Amino acid sequence: MDVNKAAKFGIGQQVRHRLFPFRGIIFDVDPEFANSEDWWTSIPEEIRPVKNQPFYHLLAENETSYYVAYVSEQNLLPDDAPEPVNHPQIPEMFEIDDHGLYKKRTTHAH
Repeated sequence: MDVNKAAKFGIGQQVRHRLFPFRGIIFDVDPEFANSEDWWTSIPEEIRPVKNQPFYHLLAENETSYYVAYVSEQNLLPDDAPEPVNHPQIPEMFEIDDHGLYKKRTTHAH
């Protein structure tokens, strides 16, 4: 198992889920699975991801709600949709630059 595999996606990147209708902005990356065993086994076996790959924390949205998602790299695709993700926590965590890219906010207050 290669735990030093470089993450394919970066913090601030807009992505969408390969199987489910949601998308989001990455706000943290785990180099390999770091959630509970109960969470992992709750995923149906036929779509359960392998653990030795990067996992991403997303500020996610779908048609009806906003939430935080934890998604394996194998289940993410770049989201090239021009519409921004509108999760209400994005302004707390990110600034959007002149190119429409999400930049992690600095931690000190203004």
